[in-house]
Amino acid sequence: MAETADIVIIGAGIVGCSIAYHLAVQGACSVVVVEKDLICSGATGKSAGGIRQQFATELNIHLSIESLKMFHRMREELGVDPEFRQVGYLFMATTPAELALFQRLAELQRRHDIPVEIVSTAGIRRLVPYVRVDDIIGGAYCPTDGYAAPYEATMGYATAARRLGVKIHEQRAVTRVLRTDNRVAGVETSRGPISAPVVVNAAGPEGGLVGAMAGVDVPVRPYRRQIFVTGPVPEFSQEPPLTIDYHRNWYFRGEMGGCLFSGPKDEESTFNTTVDWEHLAESVAKAVSRVPILEKAEVKRGWAGSYDISPDNNAILGAVPEAPGFFVATGHSGHGFMHGPATGKLMAELILTGKTSIDISPYGLDRFQTGKIVHEPMTMHEA
Repeated sequence: MAETADIVIIGAGIVGCSIAYHLAVQGACSVVVVEKDLICSGATGKSAGGIRQQFATELNIHLSIESLKMFHRMREELGVDPEFRQVGYLFMATTPAELALFQRLAELQRRHDIPVEIVSTAGIRRLVPYVRVDDIIGGAYCPTDGYAAPYEATMGYATAARRLGVKIHEQRAVTRVLRTDNRVAGVETSRGPISAPVVVNAAGPEGGLVGAMAGVDVPVRPYRRQIFVTGPVPEFSQEPPLTIDYHRNWYFRGEMGGCLFSGPKDEESTFNTTVDWEHLAESVAKAVSRVPILEKAEVKRGWAGSYDISPDNNAILGAVPEAPGFFVATGHSGHGFMHGPATGKLMAELILTGKTSIDISPYGLDRFQTGKIVHEPMTMHEA
């Protein structure tokens, strides 16, 4: 017998699993998630887990505020501890233009009751006394930001979704999005077709490929990002805020008593997720130049994942009018984990009712045709 579903979701990262869970909570009867690998094995599982409210656009701020509430209630709602650590986020500015940007955005963020403060160089020294600040002129700090565990949060949604009747098929790749009479009719997979009137593209870095399967141009491109983790650093016994050197496109945070720091940024779009161990010395040198105490630390492990980048550094969310039944929730541009909870709730609302409790229409796919893009400068790959 041919497989059928009311809704098929492509991708089992936090966005796909959150959509599935919220669809089930909101009353959807037959929801299937199809994942080519394993749950949380892609971009979500290889992220640094950052969660922040310091954004330049109103909609990103709303998504952060909503997701923050959802991370706080995961233990009660999903029965999982996402290990959310509110250590704060610190953005450091090197140029007057960067500091002016932080100051302008802080005013916007405070209007939404986000406790952001502009800090001097002396204030930065108090927060992270081991950071070299001779070229830093100030920064922006929010104590309620932080990071959580991507695997735990994603598996929380996946497990809760399965309890509610959602089927999640792992190691089952989608090879084609089926269309009949110009509308979506399901998906072809490595283990046979699944007929469904609704298909959701939550494929993260592969969102562009999945869009092409449906005959839709989804302008999402993958860019490799690398992360390294050291052994214990005594100075990190009091965990630092997640600290971003905005000018140098580099960040670090604590990780089990050691230091997690970002590696090199790829300039070309590829699906490469291997670690450049041969260039580790360059990554360490960049880290040591900002945090000199890391010179004595030993890098214990590293990994690489992908950002799913859109042209304006914002997610692409919504229905696709030229392909009735096809929905897109991808291109988060490095914000997928932190915005995954709210994205799932809002996309479920849109699919089931056509309306959302937070207006996500500015992030519709059509903005790239109408020219109504909404640029987001507060991204790691943009700095």
